[in-house]
Amino acid sequence: MTPSRTPPGALTPRSWAAFVARTILGLIFFMAGFWKVFELGALQHAHGMFVESYADTFLPAWSLWATGVAIPFVELAAGALMLVGWQRRIAALGLGGVLILVTFGHLLAEPLYVFSAHVIPRTLLLVLVLILFEDDRLSLDGWLALRSAS
Repeated sequence: MTPSRTPPGALTPRSWAAFVARTILGLIFFMAGFWKVFELGALQHAHGMFVESYADTFLPAWSLWATGVAIPFVELAAGALMLVGWQRRIAALGLGGVLILVTFGHLLAEPLYVFSAHVIPRTLLLVLVLILFEDDRLSLDGWLALRSAS
């Protein structure tokens, strides 16, 4: 007996799993970025959460300003890209970079920082999105690939 083949573009449980993980990840980062850019303000975010918080570390002030201002825009843009499923590789790279920077910053401030409430869930969602990358048929990338293949 030969195994049944899934037709191109068919929605499978893995397709839905990819969609749910990607959408939740996108919402988390998009909403965080939206709040930091449009409610708090990127400069205030940089000043309050980076420049003041890490002033007594070895990090130069210019790097704290640059990182603190950039992160909200990366979260906003990469979160939006994840939500619609377009340019997912670029979005994943951006979100992975944010998670690495956040991890470094928290560990610099508190070497035994507890990651279970913030970093680990986001990282696991990102890893799941990457594992299910080719199965994400409900993404704009998936739709464009299916369209170009036919």
